[in-house]
Amino acid sequence: MAERASLHAARTSIPLVLVLQGPTASGKTVLAHALADAFPLEIISADSRQVYRGLDIGTAKPTEAERKRYRYYGIDLCTPDQSISAGQFARWSWEWIGEIAARGKAPIIVGGSGLYVRAITEGLFEEPGRIPPAIRSQLAERLLREGRHALYAELERVDPESAARYSDHNPRRILRALEFYYAHGIPLSYAQNIMRQQPPPMRIERITLLPERPALYGRIAHRVRHMWEAGLTDEMQRLLSQGYNPNLPIFETIGYAEALMTIQGRLDRSSAIERTIVRTRRYAKRQITWLRNSTPLGVVLPHFGDEALNRVYPIIDQLLHSADEYSCDKR
Repeated sequence: MAERASLHAARTSIPLVLVLQGPTASGKTVLAHALADAFPLEIISADSRQVYRGLDIGTAKPTEAERKRYRYYGIDLCTPDQSISAGQFARWSWEWIGEIAARGKAPIIVGGSGLYVRAITEGLFEEPGRIPPAIRSQLAERLLREGRHALYAELERVDPESAARYSDHNPRRILRALEFYYAHGIPLSYAQNIMRQQPPPMRIERITLLPERPALYGRIAHRVRHMWEAGLTDEMQRLLSQGYNPNLPIFETIGYAEALMTIQGRLDRSSAIERTIVRTRRYAKRQITWLRNSTPLGVVLPHFGDEALNRVYPIIDQLLHSADEYSCDKR
């Protein structure tokens, strides 16, 4: 396992891209590091919270030592009062993928943010302008007055393809599709089909970590308690002392919201920790639902640590050896 493979690239237009996905606390980072020790891989962190500078403990960001040992992309890209869209992140990632492949390495996208991973691998539709506030407020008022089923029936009439996707009658999605239709005069589904920015050619191979729930929840509880012991409250206080507004959307992130509540005296430490654990479990459940319903899974691993590595090592070895664009020699 200590041996390291070296890829000698014969540049082609279709690089191999590995995707390591799974819910929070499923062991993605540990596995990515172990694979990078064994193979010539460089890591793209597809985490919508690790892009923020100063948010380190609560996002389980790789340490400085780890970032010196492994080449990372996608971390510390903006300040807490800025934002990065999934589309922008995808465009940067496409550039990183090209740079990594040009050096004869293979990128491994490590993602807990499903939208970021989807944007990188499938492309993303970005709306051609903002929705006028008048349209947004009128539809919001109608939702309250008429109910979501009435608006869903309207969506079936003006955009049946979107309506078919939103058969759960999710009000937020119904509003978005209707807002787009009345703002731009065309169905959202049509615009998504013709205006989606496509990714460059890639050969995508996915590995999905899906541990058993009890084991995952135990790891979540351990991680959360470790974050608080490591100084999550101090990190939040430091961000506030730098002048950042406590009402910034980023501070609604799980863990930071609870740390802020303790600083403001609205929650005691013990209750804050338990609240963070509960919210993280719910988040992991949503991530699992997203993975199962919204994205290809590839190789599914219900394991942690060495067991996961032993299972996936020969798969990665074979992929790198069989990739047309690479020749692999063990050293």
